Amino acid sequence: MKTILTTGGTGYIGSWVVKDLLEKGYTVRLTVRNKAKTSGYQHLTKIAETASGKLEIWEADLLKEGSYNAAAEGSDAIIHMASPFFLKFKDAQKELIEPAVNGTINILNAANASSTVRKVILTSSVAAVHGDSIDMQELGLSEFTEEHFNSTSTIKHQPYSYSKVTAEKTAWKMADAQNKWTLVVINPSFVMGPPLTLETKSESIQFMRDMISGKFYTGAPVLEFGFVDVRDVSKAHILALENPNAKGRHILAERTTGFFELGKVIDQEFKGVYKTPMMKTPKFMLYLIGWMFGLTTKFISRNIGYSIKLNNSKSIHELGLQYTPFNVTVRDMILEMKK
Repeated sequence: MKTILTTGGTGYIGSWVVKDLLEKGYTVRLTVRNKAKTSGYQHLTKIAETASGKLEIWEADLLKEGSYNAAAEGSDAIIHMASPFFLKFKDAQKELIEPAVNGTINILNAANASSTVRKVILTSSVAAVHGDSIDMQELGLSEFTEEHFNSTSTIKHQPYSYSKVTAEKTAWKMADAQNKWTLVVINPSFVMGPPLTLETKSESIQFMRDMISGKFYTGAPVLEFGFVDVRDVSKAHILALENPNAKGRHILAERTTGFFELGKVIDQEFKGVYKTPMMKTPKFMLYLIGWMFGLTTKFISRNIGYSIKLNNSKSIHELGLQYTPFNVTVRDMILEMKK
């Protein structure tokens, strides 16, 4: 496989995937809505200048039917990373669900129409594996694995998670209906690590800004989630691309932890320079003030104070992924953001 079509290639994860592909000698077809807006991808054209691979810029609209057909023809594989990831929105159906699902349908239809595409790598999320932290307890599980699909998120409760599981299920249904290409899914937990450009609008970057700005200094919720380095997420995509035996879903998480453990790592790496969380906000207090942070009563009741565990063994043993230590991820991310 030498020519790879990418969607979402200018994003936080996508930029690293494109960079790594170029440096491995691939021809990368980067799709953008408007080629004239070079500021969105100039960091990648700069990388391409010294990389052994070749960067092609193609115009395509994720939500326009047939828009990717031309770029898919002649491509050996597609890496579909484009999907909305933001937590503030007015209309979940139009801003989250429809772009995630219809975008996936359009990309896979392009794969179906192509005479050359043999593999599709889909960037999903652990949000497609589980919705709320309490799910693990309610299901009687000791950990979440690739066998589990999120069954508790809805368009009204955890709509982002609902968009991810709905889009992924759509992809599996379309994959099972044909035999031209194979589907491999990557399910990252919360992605952190150094961005290749701060032009990227990423919830991950905003989260770290909040952590080091002192926003949670006087109190943070007892909330656990998985973390994974953006560079490891990129490596996982390429391992899935290059391994002919790669199949199914792959949870990516170096560990599961919370605000305070993250704060301790920041303190250790930067010797108390930043005002990291000093105390835990009691759950009853969150019920009173959670609305100020966009937290619903249902989210608080089903997520605050519960532990989760994500089984990452498939990514290690089947893909061969070696995880970057958490402290290195945190250190490198902050150093890059402060440049």
